Amino acid sequence: MERGTLSPIDALRLMQRERAESAVADKGLPRGEGIDQELRVRQALAELDELIGLERVKATVREIHAYMRIQSRRRAAGLAADALVLHMIFRGNPGTGKTTVARILGRLFCELGVLSQGHLVEVERADLVGEYIGHTAQKTREQLRRAEGGILFIDEAYALARGGNKDFGKEAIDTLVKAMEDMKDRLVLILAGYQNEMGRFLESNPGLRSRFPIHIDFPDFDTQHLMAIADQMLGKREYTYGSGARETLEAELERRLRDGSRNAGNARLVRNLLEKAIRRHALRLADRDSLSRDELMALGREDFLP
Repeated sequence: MERGTLSPIDALRLMQRERAESAVADKGLPRGEGIDQELRVRQALAELDELIGLERVKATVREIHAYMRIQSRRRAAGLAADALVLHMIFRGNPGTGKTTVARILGRLFCELGVLSQGHLVEVERADLVGEYIGHTAQKTREQLRRAEGGILFIDEAYALARGGNKDFGKEAIDTLVKAMEDMKDRLVLILAGYQNEMGRFLESNPGLRSRFPIHIDFPDFDTQHLMAIADQMLGKREYTYGSGARETLEAELERRLRDGSRNAGNARLVRNLLEKAIRRHALRLADRDSLSRDELMALGREDFLP
């Protein structure tokens, strides 16, 4: 387009874009793709904020994000910048958000240029440990190749050491330790598992502990958090509570927590109870010819009874 031929609307759009790019550049982001990158970073952090509870986890992730941004800006200013070592330990019961947070971190690290893809590869002992000499290193290296450019998430990682020095799990650990150095710019390794078991696992291998600078604890949820998770899940699935239904669900969750089950305070329990209630709701209504919108949405008290 020739000089001076911009319409007033086009001129306004151009001016707004230039202002946005300037604001992004002031934050140390590259121009051009910076706007889209900043938007995707904000989206990842917003998804993190949507998670119920986990306030300390969120605070730690934001510290990591801030650290990465400042190191990037220091490099851009010609200052010394620390190498980013982002291997992590996640400790907590199943259903407390470990995998969800790991996925968000993968997206965040990708947008910040630390990882090329940011995908998550989730494995456990059986995916890494072979049945004969040499098989374990082969299987472990295959999972490392799958995770290259992203995050390798090993659930119940302490199981790798359960057989002692003669177990093939030690070979898997040795292969992982070597990869942490060889692939440090292309891979983030996260070891996850129960709080106590992960503690004993790291104590049994002091050299392993020192390679993971970031430790994040995922606490069990209390009843208030569990109910907030239930409300969020039902809202996304377009269901509502009928008369007395929410109180019945809350009473059942409190009963489970009092019983002291190891996994009582987690989101998987909530999901299982909701899915069971939804199936019961469907069974109650399946033979009725005429149903209102409210009836199709409202879960009844009887659907949540133990």
